[in-house]
Amino acid sequence: MILNPSVVALLGGSVASGALLLGGAAVGAGIRAGWDLQSGSERQLRLERRTVLVSLLVRVALALQLLLLFLLVFTADALAPQFTGAMCAAGSLRAAPYGYPALLTGLLAAFLSGLWLVLDHADGLGHDHPLLRVKYAALLPLAPLVLGQAALLALFLGGLKPEVVTSCCGSLFGEAGRGLGADLAGLPRGPVSAALVGAVGAAILSALLVRRTARGAPPSAVDAWSLAASAAAALPIGLAAVVSVLSPYLYELPTHHCPFCLLQAEYHFVGYPLYGSLLGGAVAGVAVGLLQPFRGRASLADALPALQRRLAGACAGLLGLFAALAAWMVAGSSLRM
Repeated sequence: MILNPSVVALLGGSVASGALLLGGAAVGAGIRAGWDLQSGSERQLRLERRTVLVSLLVRVALALQLLLLFLLVFTADALAPQFTGAMCAAGSLRAAPYGYPALLTGLLAAFLSGLWLVLDHADGLGHDHPLLRVKYAALLPLAPLVLGQAALLALFLGGLKPEVVTSCCGSLFGEAGRGLGADLAGLPRGPVSAALVGAVGAAILSALLVRRTARGAPPSAVDAWSLAASAAAALPIGLAAVVSVLSPYLYELPTHHCPFCLLQAEYHFVGYPLYGSLLGGAVAGVAVGLLQPFRGRASLADALPALQRRLAGACAGLLGLFAALAAWMVAGSSLRM
């Protein structure tokens, strides 16, 4: 293992997040089983006090999970000079077998964590905790996922050795290479560009329609589910488009498709707002559809439509930022393909 402050923070944060979430899921399962808001018993009062603490701990754990995703990429990029053949995070993640599984699992965990945080916030808007059972049930599959990601991180970081010779991003994300990275780099630019414009454009349009819903009225099911579907599609399509279409324009080199070099100072760290806005916009858009089935809860009748409009506004703004950055990468490049 290579020890530096980023590695220690990444390991410590992942262990802390997993432990907090595991404890929260276990206690939450007990609260869910014994919850009875109609009861004035001492047990119910204890459960009500306990759910405030548990929700706070889980919020901290899942917010930390969102930060850990970007810290993992930052750490992998910082470690690249220590491996022969590595030029950026792409080579560092390949230097041990569990690097890319840890990254992909972290991406999924961060996405689901964002959705749970929205669900928890919506539950707090009702005086009777109308979504308590739903949000604690959602922790049961989420906790093992976060613990699995912590285990993958530990295996990845523990397997890093400076003497390892790894691959550079040019071979990992080259059209002539093998593997997922090479497959993404070889995707046809025209169809991928059209899919990106379609998914992001549909998500922004749907978000604006939800945003314009009359104050106090819930958005229509069609608008809410259209936003959720298009925002969910925008995330994988956007990530694929960064590799196959957008990154060569920023590097001004048609054969350079690396999605990690965008995170370096040489390219103004544009990868962080690019990926952050795409992930945040997808979470906000999907959350609008996630909340739609609960619009019939009496205590959320007024608060839920307002929350959905705010989420739709966040989705439109974040995906708009992603689209603006993508347009800047293409329009500001001297490369023409």
